[in-house]
This record gives sequence, structure tokens and C-alpha cells, in this order.
Amino acid sequence: MTKRFLLKALAWFDSYFLLVATAFLVGFIPLYPKLPLLDIIPGYIVRMRLEDVLIFITFLAWLVQLIRKKVSIKNPLSPAIGAYVIVAIASTVSAFFITKTVPLHSVHVSKTVLHLIRNIEYFSLFFITLSAVRSTKDVKLFLKIAIGTLITVSLYGIGQKYFYWPVYSTMNREFSKGIRLVLTEHARVQSTFGGHYDLAAYLVLAIPLVVSGLFAAKKRLTRNVLWIALTLSAWLLVVTGARTSFVATFVALGIVLVLGVLKVKQQKVRFFIKYSLTIGLIFTFMLFKYGEDMYNRLLDTLEGFPELNAAYHQTNAARKYYMYEFIPEKLGLTETMNALKIEQPENSITTDELDAVLIKSDQQPIPQKPSDVYVNVPDLVKVATISATGETEVIIVEKERTYSQNALDHGLSMAIRLDTLWPQAWKGFLTNPLLGSGYATLTKSSVYEFTEADSTDNNFLRVLGELGLLGFVAFYGTIVMALWQARNLYIHYSLDELETILSTAYIAGTVGLLINAIFIDVFVSSKVAFTFWMVTGLVIAMTQIHASKSVASSQKKQVSQKRKRESNP
Repeated sequence: MTKRFLLKALAWFDSYFLLVATAFLVGFIPLYPKLPLLDIIPGYIVRMRLEDVLIFITFLAWLVQLIRKKVSIKNPLSPAIGAYVIVAIASTVSAFFITKTVPLHSVHVSKTVLHLIRNIEYFSLFFITLSAVRSTKDVKLFLKIAIGTLITVSLYGIGQKYFYWPVYSTMNREFSKGIRLVLTEHARVQSTFGGHYDLAAYLVLAIPLVVSGLFAAKKRLTRNVLWIALTLSAWLLVVTGARTSFVATFVALGIVLVLGVLKVKQQKVRFFIKYSLTIGLIFTFMLFKYGEDMYNRLLDTLEGFPELNAAYHQTNAARKYYMYEFIPEKLGLTETMNALKIEQPENSITTDELDAVLIKSDQQPIPQKPSDVYVNVPDLVKVATISATGETEVIIVEKERTYSQNALDHGLSMAIRLDTLWPQAWKGFLTNPLLGSGYATLTKSSVYEFTEADSTDNNFLRVLGELGLLGFVAFYGTIVMALWQARNLYIHYSLDELETILSTAYIAGTVGLLINAIFIDVFVSSKVAFTFWMVTGLVIAMTQIHASKSVASSQKKQVSQKRKRESNP
């Protein structure tokens, strides 16, 4: 009895472990907070977490199946991924021995190798997911878990915003130790993610899936669940305050709508108006009701584009005219509104009329802080002084903080990119145009400097600087190939089929992430990267299922024709 039970258990494990483990990871990775298990490198922000352990165990199971030839790595993306890994290893060796941008000290070598392993870990989930999926039924299971996960992430964000549920952040070294935090009134929500930018990037990928599912959903319960998911995720995106992700989401939704319209056989205009208006109203309501921070940040962005800024203010002026003058006049409410209006005191001057009373020697105050700096925190500077006893000692004094012209023109966060992060990434590329300067080398100002975190705030420049042209072509070539496979999947199926839902969402979400990658290292944000490559695995799995069905159908047709020929000599 025991032997029979063990044999059955082993048979079940052999058949279903990858499916169950992958399905679990689809929900677990976005939902489990970024709590650290242990330090990998002392003083470094990247730590080992439970998700890394679970992925490693699942990878070992997949590796056993690969050795036993139960699964295969043959798929359209394998050559490109293999090329990326080879380039990454070559770049690492180059950084050690040729360009010598990574000193041969344990802490520096460990950090570079850690990033190499992490990037391979991201790709491992692509192969695991691809091998786990054997039918469209498995894909449906994963998508249901993904939608349920999105709703849960949104509900946890509500708990953080209004009920002081715990926040576990990785925005700096101290927070990443697993310190339990709570949000202040105006802090940005990050839900179960390590930061609000990571959460917003996840939503860029997830929201198109919800909308694409709405196009195909026929059951009322399914449609209601998807509308709830869309409403909650729209609120969550707004309260992250992430401008780039907000714009990227709208671009992604536009792509979803266009791809949906192309699949509709009748009433295309009605379809487009129905969904665009409904979705637009949801996001507009969330923006004006809950998105004061997002709204102000979007206005700050407009200041850098004079023509758009002028167009916005003209439109806003027209809106005020119609709301407060034209419509009240047509409705006969002008006198009533004037009676309720409080008159400006006599001989008073408004702030808009300050120029009228200035003399030539006067000057209006010029803001000396960037638009995204609200508290003027002084710089702390070390100064050497002579004490009363004649000894030299170093003291820390406060000095008025100065900002670059980029900071005053574009805001502090953008100035950090323009003044420091992006030029350093370009410098890394010039160090070795083919292979770059190696992982984790772009942030430090000197070869021997150890930085506690690595960020470029532009995934394109980061890959170019760390891995050079070869790494750039291999990495983004993989994504382009995946998009092409999704396109092939899209063109063969109708609007209400699973293949169209997945391919439409993937194309839109990936384009959204690529837009996000202009300002965020989105493809090395662990929760986002894991999720992206798992969804990529689903897309390629669907193409292979489609291909196998086509082959089987062709073979069946050939057998049928052969039998007909044999029966009719």
C-alpha cells in the first residue's frame, strides 16, 4: 500500500509539479512583501528573499525534467536568450580582466556576479512557465490567478492608504532590511511592492490584460469581476503618483482598443466609443478624486513643454469660461452667482498684479527650489577647524543647498538623471562599446567605490552601459521577437478567443513597459521582471500549442486523404 502510494505520488509529482509550482509563483511573487531572508553582500541593498528560494527549487525541478528530456528548451526565443547570457558572461570577464572596471576584490566581484545571476534568474521563469503549460486550460488557470492577484494587490493598497497596513520598502538601504512602515497622509501607495514605481510598472502590464479580457468575457460574473479589477487598479495607479507609468498605461490601453476594434466584425465605431468612454471616465474620476499628487506632477511635466503647457492653460481657461460664465448665463443663473460672489476689497492688489507696483530696482522673487522639492533641506558639509587647544578637528556644518539648472528647469528627479545617471551610463558604454563596463559599474564615481545600490533610471541606457551594443541587441532583440510571436498569435484568432486576449494584452503591456523603461530600470525590478517573463512564457507556450494543433490537423488531413485514395483506386 505504501509503495503504491509513493509510486502514485511520484507520478503526480512528475506530471504536475511544474504546473502547480508555476501557478503558485504567479500569485506569490506579486503578493509577498519584499521581506529579506539574509544579506548576500554586506552593505548592499539587494538581499535574498523567499521568492528567490522558491524559484530556485522550481528551477531545480525543471532542470531534472530537462535532463530526463521531459521538457525542452527549444523555442523561438532560446537563441536570443542564449546569446544574451553569453554576452553577459563575456562582459563580466571583460570587466574583470580587460577594462578592469570591476576590481578583483571579493565585494566588487560578488556584486557583479550577483547581478549576472539575477538576470539569469529572471529568464529562468520564462523557461519554467513555458514548460509548465501544456494546454489552453493551463493558460486560463494562470490568467485567473493573475486577475485575482491584481485585485488582492489593489485591496492591500487600500489597506495601506486608509488603515495603516504595513509597508515594506526597498527605496533605501535601511528600509530594505524589512522595517515595518506605515504611509503618511500624502505618501505614495506601493502595496506589496518595494516601491511605488515598481507597483506602477506592474500595473502597466496587468491593466491591459483586464481590458482585453473584458472584450471577450460573456458571463456576467466574469465581466463584473473584470470591471471591479479595472476600477481598483485604476485607483491604485493614480495613488502611486508615477507619471511615466500613467502615460504608458494610456498608450497601452490605446493599443488594446485599436487591436480590439480591428477584430470586431461589425459596429466598430460603437465598440470603440463604448469602451474608450467607459475606461476614460473611470480613470478621469480616479485622477480628479484621488490623484491630486499625480495631477500636480503631470502639470509640472507640462512646464517643460511650452506649447503643450500653453494649450493646456487655454483649454482650462475655456473650461472655466463655459462652467462659470456661458452655462450660468444660458440657464439664467448669472445674477444669483454674482450675488453670492464676495467682492475684492477696495485698493487691494492681487498677486497677479504685482508687476504694476514694482519699481525698476525691484525684482519678483524667483523660486530657487525645483518643482518637486517641497522642503529646503540644507547640505551637511565636513569642515576642518582649529580647536581652542590648537588641534585640527572636523565638524559638520549646514550649508545652503544649491541646485543645477536642470533641477530648476525639469525637477530634481529628472536632473539627477540628466546630470549624473545617464552620462555615467553613456561613459560605461564608451568604455567598451561592444561589451560595456559590466554589471553594477554605472553608479560609482571611481573604480574602487562601493555603492549600496545601482540604478540608471533608464533601462535602455543601463543595458547599453553595462553590456554594450551586443547585450543591448540580445536583450531587446528577445523582446522584439516575443512581440512578433504575439503578433502571429493575434492575427489567427477572433476577438473572444483566449489567444487574442493574451496576445493583445502582451503587445500592449510590453509597449507600455518599454515606454516606462525610458525613466525606470523596469526590466531589473524583480517583481516586474519575474511577472513579465512569466507572461512571455505563456505567449510562447500558446504559439507552440497552436503550432502543434496545426501539425496534428495537417497530419489528420493527410491520413484522411490517403484513406480516400486507397478506398478509391
